[in-house]
Amino acid sequence: MNQITCRITDKEEGERLDQVLKDASGLTRSEVQKWIKEGRAILLPGKMVRPNYHVKAGDEISFSWEAREELALIPQDIPLDILYEDDDMIVINKKRGMVVHPGSGNPDGTLVNALLYHCGNTLFEACEDPIRPGIVHRLDKDTSGVMVAAKSARAFPVLKEEIGSHEARRLYVSLVHGQMEGNKGVIRLPLGRSTKDRMKWEVDPKTGKPAVTHFKVLEFMNHYSWLELKLETGRTHQIRVHMAHIGHPVVNDPLYGWKKDSFPIEGQALHSRTLDLKHPVTGELMHFEAPIPDDLALCVEMARKGEK
Repeated sequence: MNQITCRITDKEEGERLDQVLKDASGLTRSEVQKWIKEGRAILLPGKMVRPNYHVKAGDEISFSWEAREELALIPQDIPLDILYEDDDMIVINKKRGMVVHPGSGNPDGTLVNALLYHCGNTLFEACEDPIRPGIVHRLDKDTSGVMVAAKSARAFPVLKEEIGSHEARRLYVSLVHGQMEGNKGVIRLPLGRSTKDRMKWEVDPKTGKPAVTHFKVLEFMNHYSWLELKLETGRTHQIRVHMAHIGHPVVNDPLYGWKKDSFPIEGQALHSRTLDLKHPVTGELMHFEAPIPDDLALCVEMARKGEK
């Protein structure tokens, strides 16, 4: 990892932060903006700032970034649980433990590698980022469930807009600690990247981005709640951070959960259950559902019986 600390001079006062860091780091402006958005620019002693922040004389900015990593995408014969497929899109039930696209620490073995083997190089027509062909949205590595990917150039922007605008409707299910207060509700808490741990996100009322999660209790148990959740916004780790913040962390969540969990599941007890969207070419309304995986079903049954 590379890191620098910049002290802003009188001459630099008023410039945009991304331009200052571009000059100081030797990165491109788009690279700088990417790292700033990931929470890597801190106005000391500890305030995150945005790319368009206008610096002031005397500001001290700590900025870190990862060295460029050359990734070669390799088609890999990895089994896919395909729920639907045509010439324009593919809908899969992603297994828990599968990373969506290559990146630092995960050069292969990802969903993208599997899609390239299954779909062929035409998948590269459906992308903005060559390392993420076909990908219009993501699930965390240890979140299972329904996901859609684009297979054609005409489908990619339409699907991305449907997902990004939340015109497409996604419902999750999750087992969380404690009994929720009420049968349903809405959590409205802005989220930003943690200044203490870059792997984590946190509620940040001052500079966080709006985040809204709707929940409905499917079943109350003695010490747990089985929930259905709908995202009005799609922030990273949104469900996990929101539930932890209100005192009902997702069972077995390695980042935000309680360390005493001993359920038979690798990663958080969270599953993308259904997806409703319009076909990107025909406009047909379509519904997809990914069955509850066995490991999560066992967790629910154990919680129901009062075991853990």
